[in-house]
Amino acid sequence: MRIFISTLFLILVTGPALSETIAVIGTGNVGSALGPRLAEEGHRIVYGSRDPQQADVANLVARTGDNATAATPAEAARDAQIVILAVPGKYAEQIALGLGDLSGKIVIDPTNAPLNPDPGFELPPGTSIAQLVQAAAPEARVVKAFNTLPASQMADSTSAPGPVSIPLAGNDDAAKQRVAEIVKSIGLEPIDVGPLDLAIWVEGMANLLIRNMFSTRQTFGYYLRPAPSGEQ
Repeated sequence: MRIFISTLFLILVTGPALSETIAVIGTGNVGSALGPRLAEEGHRIVYGSRDPQQADVANLVARTGDNATAATPAEAARDAQIVILAVPGKYAEQIALGLGDLSGKIVIDPTNAPLNPDPGFELPPGTSIAQLVQAAAPEARVVKAFNTLPASQMADSTSAPGPVSIPLAGNDDAAKQRVAEIVKSIGLEPIDVGPLDLAIWVEGMANLLIRNMFSTRQTFGYYLRPAPSGEQ
């Protein structure tokens, strides 16, 4: 009985065992989808915005709940264990450079490069956005994730017609495992596809999906079923 009471007291005091402070850098479609959903899982959310006092940001904070605040991007990232770059892909490297010391932090990159040529941005051949982010924050633990998922399904995974796979690419296995746990917690299915240099193919998956979405072809989502054990 004493053990039960002590355990219950610990849970009430400390909250969910795997709750963290998560900095969501950006308050657009991706940030406003992931932030409230992760807050529901017990995480403290700090939105990073160039104008934290803006009415739209204040409304998002209110919608996210009592455990949410807003600050400048660098302030939001400072005390967070996990940083989500919910920003346009062409700005991800520049924004990562401006977040201060990200050493040891898990940085989730859900971005994609512009589909059409952009005179202000050129991705080096054979390189992914995720690799640019890792180069900008070499001591961070960058994980590519969520970039193949529409924002509507980030906010509510039950809106998808079936199971949804989230490919994860990164060089730190422990970081990928933690991101996988977060992915599962919001009703999605993580798949570890390997090291960060394979993020270029994960970003290509999103490119294919988005191009189909804006063409006359049928839209689709990714669900990758594990092959039977031993099958090549």
